[in-house]
Amino acid sequence: MPGVLEMLEATNFPKCIASSGPPLKIRQALQVSGLAPYFGDDIFSSYEVGSWKPEPGLFQYAASAMGFMPNQCVVVEDSDVGIEAAEAAGMKAFQYVPNGETVSYQGGTPFDDMSQLPQLLAHFSSNIQHIILA
Repeated sequence: MPGVLEMLEATNFPKCIASSGPPLKIRQALQVSGLAPYFGDDIFSSYEVGSWKPEPGLFQYAASAMGFMPNQCVVVEDSDVGIEAAEAAGMKAFQYVPNGETVSYQGGTPFDDMSQLPQLLAHFSSNIQHIILA
């Protein structure tokens, strides 16, 4: 995904992955893509938590495990159910919508280029202390 490495380098917030995928698949995808060093062990899976999007449990668990309140977190998502889960968890949501795709769930702040994310986060930085990538 273009711009992801630059975005990860430019954001100075703690980050984690919170995914509905199985833990092994998440870790393998991070290894193959070269993104694993950015997250370390800060990876959370619905399979381990027992909560699937659009339920807020996965994001709430990730925030708590990282030591943050939900209102201190922002979720970067690419799915409507993920945006719904972020909002239900009490978190600010940014929805990645590549290639001019349309958004059917009108919840999060849409953006279409990962390199835009640091600027978007800067507008909310007074409250944001943690980024959850889903």
